[in-house]
Amino acid sequence: MAASRPPESVAPHISVLIDPLIKAVSPLSGLWLDGTFGAGGYTRRLLEAGADTVIGVDRDPTALELAAPLKDEFGDRLRLVQGRFSEMDLHAGEPLDGVVLDLGVSSMQLDQAERGFSFLREGPLDMRMEAGGPSAADLVNTASESELADILYHYGEERASRRIARTLIAVRPFENTLQLAEAVASCLPRPRPGQIHPATRAFQAIRIAVNDEFGELIVGLEAAERALKPGGKLAVVTFHSLEDRVVKRFLQARSGSKPQANRYAPEVEEQIAQFRLLSRKPIGPSDEEIAANPRARSAKLRLAERTGAPITPLDRTSMGLPGPKDWWKETP
Repeated sequence: MAASRPPESVAPHISVLIDPLIKAVSPLSGLWLDGTFGAGGYTRRLLEAGADTVIGVDRDPTALELAAPLKDEFGDRLRLVQGRFSEMDLHAGEPLDGVVLDLGVSSMQLDQAERGFSFLREGPLDMRMEAGGPSAADLVNTASESELADILYHYGEERASRRIARTLIAVRPFENTLQLAEAVASCLPRPRPGQIHPATRAFQAIRIAVNDEFGELIVGLEAAERALKPGGKLAVVTFHSLEDRVVKRFLQARSGSKPQANRYAPEVEEQIAQFRLLSRKPIGPSDEEIAANPRARSAKLRLAERTGAPITPLDRTSMGLPGPKDWWKETP
């Protein structure tokens, strides 16, 4: 995939919650991994704050192609890897002092119309974070009505999922983003001032399904657990409630702080803690950050420190992973 820069009129990508993140994990040293490299904002700040080396991992080859200036600036202190953060322990090859994950789609990807992530720009209906595999067009043009409805409901929390699915089946095939956005909007009420675009949840849901983002997330958290050395820090930035729920439950389960659901139930044997929570509640953006970067409005930062405890099996069914698996993808 050829590198493509955002239009000049588009504001540069701003890393969300970067100041509280750096403050929470300082002083920095050693080997860190930025599992969602993107435009390199977190990586730059980690290196500037004292990390000896940062491994920048991204599924998107375009992100790494655009990282040449950063590589020139930091030289051997920056290692770039095209791959998934769910395999970060393999990419690192040695124990890590810290891991940073900034989940979801980046502003850089949204700004590139040819990537097909945005309902505001006309482009091919793609949404893939890496080359290869089924695209968003493959999904919406081949999935059944019930499959589409489930994707919209579980991954986008879209209440009108069945109505939208019926419309998509009636209108398809789709070739570009604006066609899909118009079809979704046509069966929903006109938004009031200040409300989100009618296609926002549908595009989120389809993007999540195309990239198996929740499968990547839970496997990635498990990979971070394997990769971090005792005392190593894990920092995860989420942008919607579905992501945050999974991260929250994972850290609760692995820190032994998961609340008992019923006070009358027998006490559960205390679990070995693989992580120590650095903050009981997620850290949110300041008013100043929201004013400077509206994308930060819904962001939450969760932080934990790896203990020396051995890894035990994880019950993924209790992690709050939304919805059934992506049926429309072929099983390897």
